[in-house]
Amino acid sequence: MSDQIKHECGVVLIRLLKPLSYYKEKYGSAMYGLSKLYLLMEKQHNRGQEGAGLACVSINAPAGQEYIFRQRALGNTAIAECYDNVYTEIERARKDFLANDSGCSDNDLEFRLPYIGEVYIGHLRYSTTGRSGMSYVHPFLRRNNWRNRNLCLAGNFNITNEKELFETMVQGQGQHPRSDADTFLILE
Repeated sequence: MSDQIKHECGVVLIRLLKPLSYYKEKYGSAMYGLSKLYLLMEKQHNRGQEGAGLACVSINAPAGQEYIFRQRALGNTAIAECYDNVYTEIERARKDFLANDSGCSDNDLEFRLPYIGEVYIGHLRYSTTGRSGMSYVHPFLRRNNWRNRNLCLAGNFNITNEKELFETMVQGQGQHPRSDADTFLILE
């Protein structure tokens, strides 16, 4: 029996334990976690990558402000594409805050920008099943109006009984999942 090199999905989780102000003071930017996420995702990157995605949760966001952000892209350059989109959104939000005289000082503005938070998830997809496409690139997001009922999930797994789970959810529980993909079923 010969050993084969196989690609598994790459998963990164970063949880900053100190306030964002600590990272801004020590490293000069509240984007410390976002930068570390990029470095860890790049370490797992190679030409077999099908797609990539990242998510950020801002634990201390005030009510009325978005607190979960996600980017996903397909292809070998997906990490770069995700980060280009992230930095574009950050810059757009910065300009909007400044144009609308949000009452935020320049020092505090960085903490209110998208993708600046305390929890980061990164995922590099290397397809291990026959399915592919954007709907299979993690992280997956399950939103709810109740802050503590939101889920963001990235993993390296396949569920073998997904069809049976899907049928149980539809026939037995009356749900209507948006997809029969295993990760969608886990979120439900």
